Amino acid sequence: MKEVLETIIKNLVDTPEAVDIKEVEGEKNIIFEVKVAEKDFGKIIGRQGKIAQSIRTVMKSVANRKDKKVTVEFIEQ
Repeated sequence: MKEVLETIIKNLVDTPEAVDIKEVEGEKNIIFEVKVAEKDFGKIIGRQGKIAQSIRTVMKSVANRKDKKVTVEFIEQ
C-alpha cells in the first residue's frame, strides 16, 4: 500500500528524492505521514485541497480491499 502512495506522490512533485513517507500500522488502521519538499507542498494539496482529497480517496479504496482503514496526513517540512 505504501508503494502505491509513494508512486502517486513522486509523480506529482518536482523533487521526488525529497519524498518521505512514514507508515504507522495498527490492528485495523494505517496512518501514512507524507513529507515533501517545501516548494512541492502546494502541488500535493492542490486548489482547495482537491488533489489531497483525491489521494486519500484512492488510498481508502486500496485499504478497503485489505479490510483496513487508512489515514493520509500531509506534513510540511
